[in-house]
Amino acid sequence: MERVEAGDLERGAPEQGDDLDRVVETLRGKRIAVLSGAGISTDSGIPDYRGAGRVARTPMTFQEFSADPARRRRYWAGSHLGWRTFSSARPNDGHRALADLEAAGVVSGIVTQNVDGLHLRAGSRRVVELHGSMDRVVCLRCGQAFARSDLAAVIDRENAWIDEPGTVTLAPDGDVDITGADRFRVPACSVCGGVLKPDVVFFGEFVPVEKFHEAVSIVAGADALLVVGSSLVVNSGVRLVDHAVRRRKPVVIVNRGATRSDRRAVARLDAGTTETLTALRHRLLH
Repeated sequence: MERVEAGDLERGAPEQGDDLDRVVETLRGKRIAVLSGAGISTDSGIPDYRGAGRVARTPMTFQEFSADPARRRRYWAGSHLGWRTFSSARPNDGHRALADLEAAGVVSGIVTQNVDGLHLRAGSRRVVELHGSMDRVVCLRCGQAFARSDLAAVIDRENAWIDEPGTVTLAPDGDVDITGADRFRVPACSVCGGVLKPDVVFFGEFVPVEKFHEAVSIVAGADALLVVGSSLVVNSGVRLVDHAVRRRKPVVIVNRGATRSDRRAVARLDAGTTETLTALRHRLLH
């Protein structure tokens, strides 16, 4: 990780009142790298677990998942029900605006912290899924990959009880409380019988080195970095902001609520991503 100098933390600190004009002025005429977080997908019905009013939660770590069969059952039961939401979600106007900006040559690539696949489904082509994707499953023993939809069909057949009335209660943070999770049957790898895991980065895991290098290359090849819908709590996002700032590339942040890198941004807009990206598409293309 690059060292952050004290002077860098103060340079370019934005005023709270930065508006869309300032954002447009900063980005106009530049090739833009985009870093997106959960805030861009809330308008597609996918919860933002760190948003205002959300209940604090303790995500399962990779160590817990891999070591404890009971925890693994509980995880898979909740993840399977969450997958139903993910698989039915559709890209919103914010995703489509970024795809249009990329097609016009304004956006040079997207690095996303999301695992919902909505950027690709919206038509964006150069996308680095920093934390993986929920539509894939991998075996921890042999490395075989499977389509999540295929595994979901198997889970549905083997766990019909999960749709019984009163079995599932939706929690305020979008997770689920499941009665009888100890009955949940988790399919094993059909190749070697190993443990299956969604192809996403758990807490306690590292972002794959090659994946992070892809993300850095997108930022390095752009003239500016636009952060949308991320509070930058995860260090990988902060490191990409650091990379841009140390190379004197302007950083613009659009997010509801504070982020860890607000004082490093040239412009900071406290606003929703869908309406902001839609407005940016219009103003940067005309």
